[in-house]
Amino acid sequence: MVASNLVLIANTGSVGRTVLDQLRAQDVPVRAMVRRDDDRAAQLRALGAEVVLGDLTRPESVAAALKGVARMYFAMPVSPDHLLATTVVASVAREHGELDGLVGMSQMTVSQMTATSTTESHQQRLHWLGEQVLNWSGLPVVHIRPTSFLNNPLFTTLAARSIQENGTIALPFGTGRTSSIAVDDVARVVSTVLRGPAPHIGHVYELTGPRTVDMTEMAEEFSRALGRSVSYVDVPLDQWRAEVLAKVGLPPHTEEHIATMARLHRENRYDRASDDVERVTGVPAQSVEAFVAARRDFYLRVIP
Repeated sequence: MVASNLVLIANTGSVGRTVLDQLRAQDVPVRAMVRRDDDRAAQLRALGAEVVLGDLTRPESVAAALKGVARMYFAMPVSPDHLLATTVVASVAREHGELDGLVGMSQMTVSQMTATSTTESHQQRLHWLGEQVLNWSGLPVVHIRPTSFLNNPLFTTLAARSIQENGTIALPFGTGRTSSIAVDDVARVVSTVLRGPAPHIGHVYELTGPRTVDMTEMAEEFSRALGRSVSYVDVPLDQWRAEVLAKVGLPPHTEEHIATMARLHRENRYDRASDDVERVTGVPAQSVEAFVAARRDFYLRVIP
Protein backbone atom coordinates (compact mmCIF):
# COMPACT_ATOMS: atom_id res chain seq x y z
CA MET A 1 0.00 0.00 0.00
CA VAL A 2 1.10 3.56 -0.56
CA ALA A 3 2.64 5.26 2.46
CA SER A 4 0.18 8.17 2.56
CA ASN A 5 -3.42 9.00 3.26
CA LEU A 6 -3.90 11.00 0.05
CA VAL A 7 -7.55 10.89 -1.00
CA LEU A 8 -8.71 11.18 -4.60
CA ILE A 9 -12.13 12.81 -4.95
CA ALA A 10 -13.13 11.64 -8.41
CA ASN A 11 -16.29 13.69 -8.57
CA THR A 12 -16.73 17.15 -7.04
CA GLY A 13 -20.49 17.32 -7.29
CA SER A 14 -22.56 18.18 -4.23
CA VAL A 15 -21.44 15.22 -2.10
CA GLY A 16 -17.86 15.19 -3.38
CA ARG A 17 -17.35 18.90 -2.78
CA THR A 18 -18.73 18.59 0.75
CA VAL A 19 -16.49 15.58 1.44
CA LEU A 20 -13.53 17.62 0.20
CA ASP A 21 -14.46 20.49 2.55
CA GLN A 22 -14.74 18.12 5.49
CA LEU A 23 -11.45 16.34 4.80
CA ARG A 24 -9.51 19.56 4.28
CA ALA A 25 -10.94 20.92 7.55
CA GLN A 26 -9.09 18.02 9.20
CA ASP A 27 -5.92 18.54 7.13
CA VAL A 28 -6.37 15.33 5.13
CA PRO A 29 -4.52 15.70 1.80
CA VAL A 30 -6.95 15.67 -1.11
CA ARG A 31 -6.59 15.46 -4.88
CA ALA A 32 -9.66 16.52 -6.85
CA MET A 33 -10.30 15.25 -10.37
CA VAL A 34 -12.17 17.74 -12.58
CA ARG A 35 -13.15 17.86 -16.23
CA ARG A 36 -12.24 21.54 -16.75
CA ASP A 37 -9.77 23.99 -15.22
CA ASP A 38 -12.36 26.65 -14.45
CA ASP A 39 -13.50 28.83 -11.54
CA ARG A 40 -14.68 25.80 -9.61
CA ALA A 41 -11.22 24.22 -9.95
CA ALA A 42 -9.70 27.45 -8.65
CA GLN A 43 -12.01 27.30 -5.62
CA LEU A 44 -10.85 23.74 -4.89
CA ARG A 45 -7.21 24.85 -5.03
CA ALA A 46 -8.05 27.67 -2.63
CA LEU A 47 -9.25 25.04 -0.17
CA GLY A 48 -5.85 23.35 -0.34
CA ALA A 49 -6.74 20.55 -2.74
CA GLU A 50 -4.45 19.40 -5.52
CA VAL A 51 -6.43 19.61 -8.77
CA VAL A 52 -5.93 17.32 -11.76
CA LEU A 53 -7.79 17.27 -15.05
CA GLY A 54 -9.31 13.96 -16.02
CA ASP A 55 -12.18 11.92 -17.38
CA LEU A 56 -13.43 8.84 -15.54
CA THR A 57 -14.15 7.08 -18.85
CA ARG A 58 -10.51 7.46 -20.03
CA PRO A 59 -8.11 4.91 -18.47
CA GLU A 60 -4.99 7.03 -18.97
CA SER A 61 -6.36 9.98 -17.03
CA VAL A 62 -7.65 7.74 -14.23
CA ALA A 63 -4.22 6.09 -13.96
CA ALA A 64 -2.52 9.49 -13.71
CA ALA A 65 -4.98 10.69 -11.06
CA LEU A 66 -4.42 7.55 -8.95
CA LYS A 67 -0.64 7.94 -8.62
CA GLY A 68 0.27 8.04 -4.95
CA VAL A 69 -3.36 7.78 -3.86
CA ALA A 70 -4.34 5.60 -0.89
CA ARG A 71 -8.10 6.18 -0.86
CA MET A 72 -10.64 7.13 -3.48
CA TYR A 73 -14.17 8.46 -3.59
CA PHE A 74 -15.86 7.39 -6.82
CA ALA A 75 -19.11 8.91 -8.03
CA MET A 76 -20.67 9.95 -11.30
CA PRO A 77 -23.49 12.36 -12.10
CA VAL A 78 -26.58 10.75 -13.63
CA SER A 79 -25.14 9.54 -16.92
CA PRO A 80 -25.45 6.67 -19.42
CA ASP A 81 -21.64 6.36 -19.02
CA HIS A 82 -21.91 5.30 -15.37
CA LEU A 83 -21.11 1.63 -15.96
CA LEU A 84 -18.29 2.46 -18.37
CA ALA A 85 -16.69 4.78 -15.82
CA THR A 86 -17.08 2.21 -13.04
CA THR A 87 -15.42 -0.47 -15.16
CA VAL A 88 -12.57 1.85 -16.13
CA VAL A 89 -11.94 2.83 -12.50
CA ALA A 90 -12.02 -0.77 -11.30
CA SER A 91 -9.71 -1.99 -14.06
CA VAL A 92 -7.17 0.82 -13.67
CA ALA A 93 -7.20 0.65 -9.87
CA ARG A 94 -6.46 -3.09 -10.03
CA GLU A 95 -3.59 -2.63 -12.48
CA HIS A 96 -2.08 0.70 -11.40
CA GLY A 97 -3.49 1.60 -8.02
CA GLU A 98 -2.51 0.76 -4.45
CA LEU A 99 -5.76 1.59 -2.72
CA ASP A 100 -6.61 0.65 0.84
CA GLY A 101 -10.14 1.99 0.40
CA LEU A 102 -12.50 2.81 -2.47
CA VAL A 103 -15.81 4.40 -1.52
CA GLY A 104 -18.39 4.01 -4.27
CA MET A 105 -21.51 6.17 -4.45
CA SER A 106 -24.56 4.11 -5.35
CA GLN A 107 -28.31 4.38 -4.68
CA MET A 108 -30.63 2.86 -2.08
CA THR A 109 -32.83 1.39 -4.82
CA VAL A 110 -30.04 -1.13 -5.50
CA SER A 111 -30.86 -2.75 -2.16
CA GLN A 112 -34.20 -3.90 -3.61
CA MET A 113 -32.94 -4.96 -7.04
CA THR A 114 -32.04 -8.33 -8.49
CA ALA A 115 -30.18 -9.43 -11.60
CA THR A 116 -33.45 -9.62 -13.52
CA SER A 117 -35.68 -6.93 -11.98
CA THR A 118 -37.05 -4.47 -14.53
CA THR A 119 -39.09 -1.80 -12.74
CA GLU A 120 -36.16 0.51 -11.98
CA SER A 121 -34.67 3.27 -14.12
CA HIS A 122 -31.80 2.65 -16.51
CA GLN A 123 -29.58 4.70 -14.20
CA GLN A 124 -30.47 2.53 -11.22
CA ARG A 125 -29.72 -0.57 -13.28
CA LEU A 126 -26.28 0.88 -14.10
CA HIS A 127 -25.66 1.37 -10.37
CA TRP A 128 -26.58 -2.26 -9.68
CA LEU A 129 -24.24 -3.48 -12.41
CA GLY A 130 -21.52 -1.10 -11.29
CA GLU A 131 -21.61 -2.53 -7.78
CA GLN A 132 -21.16 -6.01 -9.23
CA VAL A 133 -18.09 -4.85 -11.16
CA LEU A 134 -16.54 -3.29 -8.07
CA ASN A 135 -17.25 -6.42 -6.03
CA TRP A 136 -15.72 -8.68 -8.69
CA SER A 137 -12.63 -6.45 -8.88
CA GLY A 138 -11.41 -7.57 -5.47
CA LEU A 139 -10.68 -3.96 -4.52
CA PRO A 140 -11.24 -2.78 -0.91
CA VAL A 141 -14.71 -1.38 -1.63
CA VAL A 142 -17.32 0.32 0.56
CA HIS A 143 -20.72 0.92 -1.06
CA ILE A 144 -22.72 4.01 -0.07
CA ARG A 145 -26.43 3.76 -0.89
CA PRO A 146 -28.30 6.96 -0.04
CA THR A 147 -32.01 7.42 -0.56
CA SER A 148 -33.23 10.55 -2.38
CA PHE A 149 -31.50 13.78 -1.38
CA LEU A 150 -33.28 16.58 0.45
CA ASN A 151 -31.07 18.89 -1.64
CA ASN A 152 -32.74 17.58 -4.80
CA PRO A 153 -34.58 20.32 -6.76
CA LEU A 154 -37.83 18.43 -6.08
CA PHE A 155 -37.52 19.38 -2.39
CA THR A 156 -35.66 22.68 -2.84
CA THR A 157 -36.16 24.86 -5.93
CA LEU A 158 -39.50 23.41 -7.06
CA ALA A 159 -40.84 23.21 -3.52
CA ALA A 160 -39.74 26.79 -2.77
CA ARG A 161 -41.54 28.12 -5.84
CA SER A 162 -44.84 26.42 -5.05
CA ILE A 163 -44.61 27.31 -1.36
CA GLN A 164 -44.14 30.96 -2.26
CA GLU A 165 -46.91 30.88 -4.86
CA ASN A 166 -49.64 29.04 -2.97
CA GLY A 167 -48.25 27.38 0.17
CA THR A 168 -48.05 23.89 -1.31
CA ILE A 169 -45.59 21.17 -2.26
CA ALA A 170 -46.87 19.59 -5.48
CA LEU A 171 -45.39 16.20 -6.37
CA PRO A 172 -46.66 12.90 -7.82
CA PHE A 173 -45.74 10.78 -4.77
CA GLY A 174 -49.29 9.83 -3.73
CA THR A 175 -49.35 8.33 -0.24
CA GLY A 176 -45.88 6.82 -0.58
CA ARG A 177 -43.48 7.33 2.30
CA THR A 178 -39.90 8.54 1.96
CA SER A 179 -36.86 9.16 4.16
CA SER A 180 -34.85 11.72 2.22
CA ILE A 181 -31.39 12.64 3.46
CA ALA A 182 -29.26 15.78 3.39
CA VAL A 183 -26.07 15.89 1.31
CA ASP A 184 -24.15 16.98 4.44
CA ASP A 185 -25.08 13.75 6.23
CA VAL A 186 -24.06 11.56 3.30
CA ALA A 187 -20.77 13.44 3.04
CA ARG A 188 -20.10 12.92 6.76
CA VAL A 189 -20.36 9.16 6.27
CA VAL A 190 -18.11 9.22 3.20
CA SER A 191 -15.43 11.39 4.83
CA THR A 192 -15.50 9.25 7.99
CA VAL A 193 -14.87 6.12 5.93
CA LEU A 194 -12.14 7.79 3.88
CA ARG A 195 -10.26 8.89 7.00
CA GLY A 196 -10.06 5.30 8.23
CA PRO A 197 -11.40 2.75 5.74
CA ALA A 198 -10.13 -0.50 7.28
CA PRO A 199 -13.14 -1.33 9.52
CA HIS A 200 -15.58 -0.45 6.76
CA ILE A 201 -14.21 -2.52 3.86
CA GLY A 202 -16.86 -4.81 2.39
CA HIS A 203 -19.73 -2.96 4.07
CA VAL A 204 -22.81 -1.49 2.42
CA TYR A 205 -24.21 1.59 4.14
CA GLU A 206 -27.83 2.49 3.46
CA LEU A 207 -28.27 6.16 4.28
CA THR A 208 -31.63 7.73 5.08
CA GLY A 209 -33.13 10.45 7.17
CA PRO A 210 -34.13 9.61 10.76
CA ARG A 211 -37.65 8.40 9.88
CA THR A 212 -39.97 7.81 6.97
CA VAL A 213 -42.77 10.26 6.27
CA ASP A 214 -45.52 10.55 3.72
CA MET A 215 -45.74 13.83 1.82
CA THR A 216 -48.42 15.22 4.11
CA GLU A 217 -46.11 14.67 7.08
CA MET A 218 -43.22 16.19 5.14
CA ALA A 219 -45.34 19.28 4.45
CA GLU A 220 -46.03 19.50 8.18
CA GLU A 221 -42.28 19.52 8.85
CA PHE A 222 -41.91 22.32 6.29
CA SER A 223 -44.70 24.22 8.08
CA ARG A 224 -42.96 23.99 11.45
CA ALA A 225 -39.61 24.99 9.99
CA LEU A 226 -40.96 27.95 8.02
CA GLY A 227 -43.59 29.19 10.45
CA ARG A 228 -46.29 29.16 7.78
CA SER A 229 -48.84 26.67 6.54
CA VAL A 230 -47.57 24.28 3.86
CA SER A 231 -49.73 21.48 2.46
CA TYR A 232 -49.10 18.63 0.03
CA VAL A 233 -50.88 18.45 -3.32
CA ASP A 234 -50.73 15.12 -5.11
CA VAL A 235 -50.30 15.50 -8.87
CA PRO A 236 -50.93 12.64 -11.36
CA LEU A 237 -47.56 11.33 -12.51
CA ASP A 238 -48.19 11.74 -16.25
CA GLN A 239 -49.42 15.29 -15.73
CA TRP A 240 -46.42 16.19 -13.57
CA ARG A 241 -44.02 14.72 -16.09
CA ALA A 242 -45.58 16.65 -18.98
CA GLU A 243 -46.19 19.96 -17.22
CA VAL A 244 -43.16 20.15 -14.93
CA LEU A 245 -40.39 17.67 -15.64
CA ALA A 246 -40.45 17.91 -19.44
CA LYS A 247 -40.09 21.69 -19.28
CA VAL A 248 -36.81 21.51 -17.35
CA GLY A 249 -34.96 20.47 -20.50
CA LEU A 250 -33.02 17.53 -19.06
CA PRO A 251 -31.28 14.87 -21.18
CA PRO A 252 -33.62 11.93 -21.89
CA HIS A 253 -31.59 9.56 -19.66
CA THR A 254 -31.86 11.95 -16.70
CA GLU A 255 -35.54 12.72 -17.27
CA GLU A 256 -36.37 9.03 -17.38
CA HIS A 257 -34.46 8.46 -14.15
CA ILE A 258 -36.30 11.23 -12.27
CA ALA A 259 -39.68 10.13 -13.60
CA THR A 260 -38.96 6.58 -12.47
CA MET A 261 -37.91 7.80 -9.02
CA ALA A 262 -41.25 9.62 -8.77
CA ARG A 263 -43.12 6.45 -9.76
CA LEU A 264 -41.17 4.37 -7.23
CA HIS A 265 -41.97 6.91 -4.52
CA ARG A 266 -45.65 6.58 -5.45
CA GLU A 267 -45.32 2.79 -5.22
CA ASN A 268 -43.84 3.18 -1.71
CA ARG A 269 -40.44 1.81 -2.70
CA TYR A 270 -38.69 4.56 -0.70
CA ASP A 271 -40.31 3.60 2.61
CA ARG A 272 -37.03 2.60 4.22
CA ALA A 273 -35.18 3.89 7.28
CA SER A 274 -31.69 3.13 8.54
CA ASP A 275 -29.51 4.36 11.40
CA ASP A 276 -26.30 3.86 9.41
CA VAL A 277 -25.47 7.60 9.45
CA GLU A 278 -25.39 7.57 13.24
CA ARG A 279 -23.64 4.20 13.46
CA VAL A 280 -20.79 5.36 11.22
CA THR A 281 -20.41 8.98 12.35
CA GLY A 282 -21.85 9.01 15.88
CA VAL A 283 -24.31 11.77 14.90
CA PRO A 284 -27.83 11.06 13.59
CA ALA A 285 -29.06 12.31 10.24
CA GLN A 286 -30.94 15.59 10.34
CA SER A 287 -34.70 15.75 10.02
CA VAL A 288 -36.62 17.44 7.21
CA GLU A 289 -37.60 20.17 9.67
CA ALA A 290 -33.96 20.87 10.61
CA PHE A 291 -32.88 20.88 6.96
CA VAL A 292 -35.59 23.35 5.94
CA ALA A 293 -35.13 25.57 9.01
CA ALA A 294 -31.46 26.00 8.14
CA ARG A 295 -32.55 27.29 4.71
CA ARG A 296 -35.57 29.31 5.79
CA ASP A 297 -34.65 32.39 3.77
CA PHE A 298 -34.24 30.32 0.62
CA TYR A 299 -37.72 28.83 0.91
CA LEU A 300 -39.41 32.13 1.71
CA ARG A 301 -37.68 34.58 -0.61
CA VAL A 302 -39.01 35.15 -4.12
CA ILE A 303 -37.38 32.91 -6.70
CA PRO A 304 -37.37 34.35 -10.23
